[in-house]
Amino acid sequence: MTAPAIILPAGCPAEAALDVIAGKWKGMLIFHLLGCTRRFNQLQRMCPGINQRMLTKQLRELEDAGLVLRTVHPVVPPHVDYQLSELGLALQPVMSSLQQWGKLYLSSGGRHGRCSEGQLHSLKETEQP
Repeated sequence: MTAPAIILPAGCPAEAALDVIAGKWKGMLIFHLLGCTRRFNQLQRMCPGINQRMLTKQLRELEDAGLVLRTVHPVVPPHVDYQLSELGLALQPVMSSLQQWGKLYLSSGGRHGRCSEGQLHSLKETEQP
C-alpha cells in the first residue's frame, strides 16, 4: 500500500521558494554571494561551465525576485557589483543546510558531474576522525 500523495494548496510557500531559486546556477550564485560583493567576471570564474548569456539571465532573475542587488558604477570600463539583498541573505541557513546535505550525499557515494575525484577524495579526508 502506498502513502497518499500530499496535495499542496496553490501558493504554497515551499513551492514559491523553490521556484525562485530553481535553476542550474542560481543556488551556486547565491552561495558565492553569501557575505560578500562580487563582480560579474568573478562569478563567471566561480561557476565553470556557465556562459555569459546564462550568467546574465540568472542574475537578472535573482534581481527581479529581490534576492540580488546590482550596482553599476559610472566608470570606464563599466564596473558592476552584485550582492545579496536582505531577502537573499535570509537564505544563508538554507544554503548552509544544503551544503551539509551535499557533503553527506557525496560521502555516501553519490556523484555529481561537477565534482572531480580530487574534490571527493578531500571531502572524505575531512570527515575522518
